[in-house]
Amino acid sequence: MFTGIIEELGKVTKIQRQNNVLRLKIEAEKIIEGLKIGDSVSVNGVCLTLISQEKRFIEFDVMHETASNTTLGYLRIGELVNLERSLKVGDRISGHFVNGHVDCIGVIRNKSYSAGNPYFDIAFPKEFLNNVVEKGSIAVDGISLTVAKIRENLLTVNIIPHTLENTNLKFKGPSSKVNLEFDILLKRKDMP
Repeated sequence: MFTGIIEELGKVTKIQRQNNVLRLKIEAEKIIEGLKIGDSVSVNGVCLTLISQEKRFIEFDVMHETASNTTLGYLRIGELVNLERSLKVGDRISGHFVNGHVDCIGVIRNKSYSAGNPYFDIAFPKEFLNNVVEKGSIAVDGISLTVAKIRENLLTVNIIPHTLENTNLKFKGPSSKVNLEFDILLKRKDMP
């Protein structure tokens, strides 16, 4: 379990495909402290298990199912990813409860500015419409955000300057794909 408060941006340094497994090597600095093999780490909102750590480099295996149903299958060497260590019992929860189990991939349709602050319009599959609510929480690439508006299957999130500067959203724009995880407290039984 995570909170959606990104601890740092990591850099993808190696992508290796073997059979149905994608091995990701990421350079990180802050989150390495206290990490051990087997720990869960959120990478762009996807819960992955740490399989190797050497100095500033951490590695994860991504199964085919995960790579094809999240944006991890689209990653390229040099790309920056959002990283967060798992929540510890007793930690302060600054965002919202995020499982790291991506519900779907969304596509940024528009990046605009209002009073100098950016907002993103993100399209998502219509079958998830019952799982998003205005003023509710959503994780976008693992970032805890508030849904400002919903129109059809398009949701709008406003981004504060701190979030824009400290996450990979500053590199995203129209047609960028993002991982979406709807708030677990809002998910319905009849969700696809």
